[in-house]
Amino acid sequence: MSAPPENKSGADPVAKGGHSEREAITYYNPTEEREADKAPLQSKLIRRIFRYTKPYAAKRNWLFILTFTRGLQLPALAWLIGRTINGPISGRNLPEIYWSAAGYFALALFTVVNFHFRQRFALELGEAVVHDMRSELFAKLMTMPMSFFNQTKFGRIISRMTSDIDSVRAGVQDVAFVLVVQGLQMTASAALMAWYDWKLFSLMVLLVPVIWLVNENYRQEMSRRLRKVQESWSRVASTLAESVSGIRVTQAFVRHDVNEGFFRKLIDVHGENNVGVAQASAVFVPLLQLKSQLFLGAMALLGAFGALRWHGWLHMEVGDLVMFFFLANLFFDPVQAIGNQLNQAFMAMAGAERLFRMLDQKPEWQDAATAKPLPAIQGRVEFQAVHFEYKPGRPVLKDISFVAEPGQSVALVGHTGSGKTTLVGLLQKFYLPGNGQVLVDGLNLNQVNSDSLRSQMGSVQQNNFLFSGSVLDNIRFARPKATEADVRATLAALDCLDLLDALPQKLHTRVAERGTSLSFGQRQLVCFARALLVNPRIVVLDEATSAIDSVTEARLQRALDILLRGRTAFVVAHRLSTIRKADLVLVMDQGRIVERGTHESLLHQAGIYARLHQEFVSAQPEQGTAQFQGVTDHGRL
Repeated sequence: MSAPPENKSGADPVAKGGHSEREAITYYNPTEEREADKAPLQSKLIRRIFRYTKPYAAKRNWLFILTFTRGLQLPALAWLIGRTINGPISGRNLPEIYWSAAGYFALALFTVVNFHFRQRFALELGEAVVHDMRSELFAKLMTMPMSFFNQTKFGRIISRMTSDIDSVRAGVQDVAFVLVVQGLQMTASAALMAWYDWKLFSLMVLLVPVIWLVNENYRQEMSRRLRKVQESWSRVASTLAESVSGIRVTQAFVRHDVNEGFFRKLIDVHGENNVGVAQASAVFVPLLQLKSQLFLGAMALLGAFGALRWHGWLHMEVGDLVMFFFLANLFFDPVQAIGNQLNQAFMAMAGAERLFRMLDQKPEWQDAATAKPLPAIQGRVEFQAVHFEYKPGRPVLKDISFVAEPGQSVALVGHTGSGKTTLVGLLQKFYLPGNGQVLVDGLNLNQVNSDSLRSQMGSVQQNNFLFSGSVLDNIRFARPKATEADVRATLAALDCLDLLDALPQKLHTRVAERGTSLSFGQRQLVCFARALLVNPRIVVLDEATSAIDSVTEARLQRALDILLRGRTAFVVAHRLSTIRKADLVLVMDQGRIVERGTHESLLHQAGIYARLHQEFVSAQPEQGTAQFQGVTDHGRL
């Protein structure tokens, strides 16, 4: 790709943006670890890929038979043409000509049928392998602990599931069988040419290294240019996705002109890369064809003299000359195809290597082999000197100890980064403590099956994530067999049934992507009902009412007083109405519990909690009874 023209005028290279092309390319794309797009052929990877064809062994074996037959069919047709010219046509034997024509027609028809089933079986086998790989990868991802997703970029997971597996698909359905077909076609053609006229064939062999070198240079140059196209397209796609996702922020800060300038530069670069691919093809493809055509021309000249004039060592029959033409084309055509397929094979190896690396990745932890299902619980929770860190040497929780009795409500208060969400994550066994124990009804969670624990817990997260489907589907997500009457009863108990019945199709209203068809408060109500529908013994609310207006929260609060009775609740909240009713308030700072007690007792202690409370009430007295934001130099509570 040629360099962009130098900007000598001093004007902004990006409309209204004042950023260079390099800045435009990388603005939305932070530097990531570059992954190899090719890898050498490895027998262990090939064997592992083909293990996925084992459930489809009958189809795979038939495919190999059809592939082997396909590789011999076209040379057989060329041989039959030469034999017909030298035999029945030269001897003017009309009946034999008819029989030869019938045989040729039958063989050609069989070639078409063979090609149909070879293509069909290859595509079906490739799709079956991809289906099983994606299912296995998805199952693997669903069982990985939260630490895996904290450390692995989302785009990398998507890449494994899409482009890497698609590369393997191409290796299965194209590379393996096309290489066999082309290789057999070349071998059979070469054998027939050498058998009928080894001298003329020797002249052709001298040209093969030249054609191969030209093809190899073409393959390498195209690979380099196509990699540029893929990289530039990745930047275009990611920028588009990020711009659309952040359109609210873009328009709020009147940033659209600048972003348009960035995007224009990106598509300019992508267009230049595509043109570069076309230019390389325009140079190398005619050159490859010229090489083979030059040989065919030379062969035609020598062969014609040998057939018509000479009777010495270059003499050949006219039928052999015609057959030689067909076979020479069948010999040269696969050269470029094999080079392209080898390039695809290297890409498939790289994709398989990355895919299997993720499939083989061991989770940082998993349920112990001796872990037992958790019996029905009462809801007593105890943290005993719990210490936790995401990265070695950077503790997030330090010496956390407290007890929550069944039915108690525990409010977690502290500024952002104090460890509140991590604490409830340990309770839900998303992580394991580095030191200490988390006990539920006296049972160490390290010795408990994770699913049996979470099935007795309800959770509402701050981001109120909704899945594709209806409102009803989202509410009964954790209890698929719940009836609509069960869902309506839960919503009625929450005193919010009327809010969701006001939707266009009531509970059957479809949820748009990320729940954007619902208001923020409605989405949180759906998540609230989803958690309470399973009748949990322990409920975790991670700032679950942070975006609900005071009137809606007042209705929720009345329902919560009933629904949380007899359940242990952990509430990460900054609403004073929630905190005031908690049986235990834990004030956290830098991973430690610095104060504990009830709302009233903490106010009497005149410590951190009381000071933050006083600062907020003084700043916004009219909201003091409804919301406790704690927006101070310490951040949010």
